Amino acid sequence: MERPLILISNDDGYDSKGIGYLTEFLHDMADIIICAPDGARSGYSRAFSSVPPLYLTRHDDMMGAQVWSCNGTPVDCVKMALSQITPQRTPDMVLGGINHGDNSTVNNHYSGTVGVAMEGCMKYIPSIAFSSCNYNPNADLSHLRHYVRMIVTRVLTDGLPKGVCLNVNFPDADSFRGLKLCRMGFGSWINEVEVRQHPRGGKYYWMVGEYRDDEPTATDNDRWALNHGYVAVTPVKMDVTDYDMLNTLKHWEEQL
Repeated sequence: MERPLILISNDDGYDSKGIGYLTEFLHDMADIIICAPDGARSGYSRAFSSVPPLYLTRHDDMMGAQVWSCNGTPVDCVKMALSQITPQRTPDMVLGGINHGDNSTVNNHYSGTVGVAMEGCMKYIPSIAFSSCNYNPNADLSHLRHYVRMIVTRVLTDGLPKGVCLNVNFPDADSFRGLKLCRMGFGSWINEVEVRQHPRGGKYYWMVGEYRDDEPTATDNDRWALNHGYVAVTPVKMDVTDYDMLNTLKHWEEQL
């Protein structure tokens, strides 16, 4: 019998430590193909390349996994892999990560790691985004192994509903209190632009920012789970329709 085929990508680059850990955790239970950007693409969300040409580069295998890089976005990498690397066999799962940085709350809308999972989801492939709240690109992520394998095994066995993927975030901690299924928390990025004066004249700008928790008393969201030492698992829907509002506005059909 064929082993499951897992496609892995990220937004930190094909040679990041996080993608190496994810491959190490799973290479004994699945055939793995890596197709990830040739450099950092954080914040690219679900962007894809409609103008510049794309290139694929083959690299040395990693623990038996094929390794490819692409000069495009994380979403480009998934599209290229499905079209050019595995055209004869649809992967059983698409994984993004492990990201070096928090992708909980509103961050998931900006995240290229979550963009990988959403692209897999739009291809009707069970997909998961994994992120660590430790931003150090050289961080030791070996202690994430148990939860990664447990979640991947469960999804391979049970699948996910059509149009749903998982956003999984790990606290920046050496051990975890457990796993929490939770909703996305609401927060805002403030003071996002830092103005500098260029030595040759004129201004330039850095995108920075501070995160503000807009639900500081909530106890059911991903931010609370992470702050209290839990692995936060949030189901994310591809369908962004607000059905309550859809019903509320039904009278527009006659009035307009």
